[in-house]
Amino acid sequence: MAESVGGFDVTVEQVDGYELRVRFDKEGQADLLMDEPPPLGKDQGPNPSRILASAVVGCLSASLMFCLSRAGTRLTGMKAKAHVDLVRNDQKRLRIGKVSVTLMPPLAAGDPALQKCLATFEDFCTVTQSVRQGLDIDVRVEPTG
Repeated sequence: MAESVGGFDVTVEQVDGYELRVRFDKEGQADLLMDEPPPLGKDQGPNPSRILASAVVGCLSASLMFCLSRAGTRLTGMKAKAHVDLVRNDQKRLRIGKVSVTLMPPLAAGDPALQKCLATFEDFCTVTQSVRQGLDIDVRVEPTG
């Protein structure tokens, strides 16, 4: 087991049915409302699978932006998307089969800073590298400049 270097708490409270309020342990951070789609919930907020995909694509985006900023390139207008493939396991239970991420930095494909970062930025994404141990995550970078 790895040595603990810190941590944080997230609290979830049922609002109504499958609607859940997520409270974070940092002052000033807004609550997040999650809900399941019908027929279980009312789709009042993203479900946990969408939150997981958001965490993966958000972390990868931040890691690439950080690497590029360290290489002297400040981005504005970075875009990214994640596609989640849902599958059923042998017991017919719904699972996330794969997360495909597309990062779209507003740079030319041959940009030297981008080329430098492509080899390392994923290693610094806490969420992706943690989830990847139990879930296949595919990452693509598609420059838009």
